[in-house]
Amino acid sequence: MRKRLLWISAAVAPIITAAIVVPLFAAPEVARAATAAVPSDVMRWGFMAAATVAGLAAVGAAYAVAIVGAAAMGAVAEKPEVAGRALIFVGLAEGIAIYGLIIAIMILGRLG
Repeated sequence: MRKRLLWISAAVAPIITAAIVVPLFAAPEVARAATAAVPSDVMRWGFMAAATVAGLAAVGAAYAVAIVGAAAMGAVAEKPEVAGRALIFVGLAEGIAIYGLIIAIMILGRLG
């Protein structure tokens, strides 16, 4: 089973890498094509939106990690073999902050 998963990941990794890298090299042409001036009010609200998204996502992730982490440590104290599963749930809670950061970057990217 592990060999099969290794072969599948080895086959898929170049495709995913190409899907990520190719748009990065195409981005300068797209940026030059859309050089319209953005009004200052739009810029101000865009920066406020990006800051709010990143801040609220960080607060939400901190709350989730606090709750899930406490429960995970309680579960590990009772049954040490569930440590790996508990760590996965803590990682999922931390993903909330990453999603907020991605949305903030997308908002800033739309501002130009």
